[in-house]
Amino acid sequence: MTAENGIFRILIIEDERKIAQAITDSLFEEGFEVEMAKDAEEGYFLIGTRDFNLIILDLGLPGRSGFEFLETFRGSGNATPVLILSAMDSVDSKVRGFESGANDYMVKPFALPELHARVKNLLRRNLEGEARRLIYRGLEMDLLKRKVWRDGVEIALTTREFNLLEFLLRHQENVVTRDMIRREVWEIKEPTFDINNILDVHINALRKKVDRGYDPLIHTVRGVGFCLREELA
Repeated sequence: MTAENGIFRILIIEDERKIAQAITDSLFEEGFEVEMAKDAEEGYFLIGTRDFNLIILDLGLPGRSGFEFLETFRGSGNATPVLILSAMDSVDSKVRGFESGANDYMVKPFALPELHARVKNLLRRNLEGEARRLIYRGLEMDLLKRKVWRDGVEIALTTREFNLLEFLLRHQENVVTRDMIRREVWEIKEPTFDINNILDVHINALRKKVDRGYDPLIHTVRGVGFCLREELA
């Protein structure tokens, strides 16, 4: 399951470190990228620094409660799915949680397999509300199943190749610079960090898989970057 840069990012706002770490480790094994916040303020800070695809929220946070966090979060217009994970099991708490903008509610203690299923369901529903497939000139990518085809023939890609191709597909017919790829695909913000050699290796490998036997779609724009288009003007 992918997002804009290839892997779904999940934020856990939970003050009990052992619980947060257990969830983080289990979701990491499921292929997700996870960050933790110990309270609402740290959660707001992390949300301000990057995009998340799902938030797992405890209600009994120190300082500002989970309810307050959620009400403010939704009041700002942010529609990111939120899964409440709380020891508060009363009907009133559940009703308030949903009225505040939660998409799902789980009561502690909980089973990790059920949490995984609920997380994937929320992400799937959110993704299906957006574009599930990226298509260009016979090249098709299923973001949910993480599969790629060209003219109906499936192409096996590594995770990095998939992420790189997704980025090109999202910017189809537009030139993407090496710096853009460094920041958005490799997620390296330092401009002095040189990925040119490894990027060229991945681009060449991707070309062999996507373009071999077909009219080329992946083009190098000398001195700038790359472009996915039928012909390079």
